[in-house]
Formats: sequence, structure tokens, C-alpha cells
Amino acid sequence: MDNRTIKKVGVILRPSSPQLKSSYEKLESIFKSYDIEVLIEDKSAKMIGASGSSFKKICTECDVLISFGGDGTLISTVRRSFDYDIPILGIHAGSLGFLADLSLDELDSFVEKITQNRYRIDERSVLEATVIKNEKETKMYAFNDVVLTRTRVSNMIHIETLINSRAFNTYYGDGVVVSTPTGSTAYNLSAGGPVLFPMSNVFALTPICPHSLTQRPVVLPGKFEIEMKTSEERALIIIDGQDVHELELGESVHMKLATKTVKLMHKEEYNYFDVLKEKLRWGE
Repeated sequence: MDNRTIKKVGVILRPSSPQLKSSYEKLESIFKSYDIEVLIEDKSAKMIGASGSSFKKICTECDVLISFGGDGTLISTVRRSFDYDIPILGIHAGSLGFLADLSLDELDSFVEKITQNRYRIDERSVLEATVIKNEKETKMYAFNDVVLTRTRVSNMIHIETLINSRAFNTYYGDGVVVSTPTGSTAYNLSAGGPVLFPMSNVFALTPICPHSLTQRPVVLPGKFEIEMKTSEERALIIIDGQDVHELELGESVHMKLATKTVKLMHKEEYNYFDVLKEKLRWGE
């Protein structure tokens, strides 16, 4: 993706964090010092006692969205802005994240580089999940993962899985994580799944505490479509750990990589493997 000239940015702050007010004021001051206009989302603005703009307005008028908080804030921003096709810059308000990898202390020098068109845009895959209920389709998008799991802790769950309409596997256990490359270092990794390079066009199926030790994670090409359904009881569908939906008996969820991607802004020298080594403490 070609770099664009940045003249206006929209800011979303981590919810329930009024202590970010002074940090936001510093962020705003940095951008304005380079003649870049700053809009703040109305909910974030209200939290710190400022005036703001609607989320739709900042998505349609700004060149970049700034997610200021942590990875959870960035994931929420990605999902809310997906239809607007706008790049997102993640600034962490604490420790380094997998997604929000820029610190506030680095922002001044980075904004200077932005004005010189010296930055990069990485494109990340998104899962499109379509739930079919009574012949009605409900479409949802996940940046990290879609989890199918049991409705009660005391029960295991059977999940019938088809790939391109052909029977593939029946998972029996606590559920299945369907992960994007970006989400491979989240729940997928905790469940024993593989780490996927975030710009690859694949997704992973990882069973959660399977009843059989022969059940192993599988990585599939992005062009494949999977269908999952339960044969014995209801299931929960959890999108990015943020939204929960119920899947009734006889209903199914179809998943594939969406045709659109998410655009994340990074420093030119950004290296995913450096972040991976630091977060996972590899080599220590």
C-alpha cells in the first residue's frame, strides 16, 4: 500500500482510563507542532473532560486513526473501523504490545518521519465469520480469533468441521480456536497453536484441551472456507474475546479470510521478530 500524506489524525483512548489525559495532551501537542490536525473520539473526549467528534466523523475525515492504550484498544478500534479502510497506528500506554508497539516517548521523532513520508503500512488478514440462523446470515469480523466453546464448564463439546464443504474433523473437548496470523500469539498460542507470521495469508485451527491426544493444530491456506457446527448441544462463539454469540443446534458458522485487510502503521525499521523475542522472552 502506498503511503499517503497525513494531515489529520483521529484518536481513540483506552476506555475507563481518565489518567491518560496528560498523555493525550502531549500526543496532541506533538501532532499539532507538525501542523497535523487532531480529532478525538467523543467517548474518549468525555472521559478526559474534552470535546470530541463522532467515531464516524473521525473515520471519514482523518487519514489515520491513533489507538492509544494497549492491544485490546487497538483490536476494538480495528473492528469498529473495518468498513472505513483507514490505517491505524497503535501507541501503547504501558508496556510494549504485539500490536501497539510505539511508545509516547518515540512519537515526536516518528511524527517527524511521517511528515517526510518515512513510515510503513503492513496489511493484516481478518477472519470473516458468517452465522446462519433460520436462513438469515449475520456477518462478523475478527482481527485475532473466533473461538467456539462450550456453554457450560461441566460439559465437553463436539464441533463438526468441514473444509470447502467436505467433512474434515470432529473436535471433542473444550472447543476450537480459529486464529488469524495476527491472533496466533494470543489464545491460539496459549492453546498450543503455532506462531504465524502476521502478514501471511493463512489461518490456524487449534483444539482447546482436546479429549484425544491425536487432535493437533492445523494451518490452512487463506483461500479455504471452513464450516463449524455442533451436533449435540449449543455452543458459544467468541469474537476477539470481546463479543459473545450463541450457536443453537442445527445452526452453523462459516469462516474464511475477508477480502479486505487491516492496515497498521509502523516505523520503517519495525521488525516483528524483535517484538516476538521481547514479548515471549526468547533467547533468555
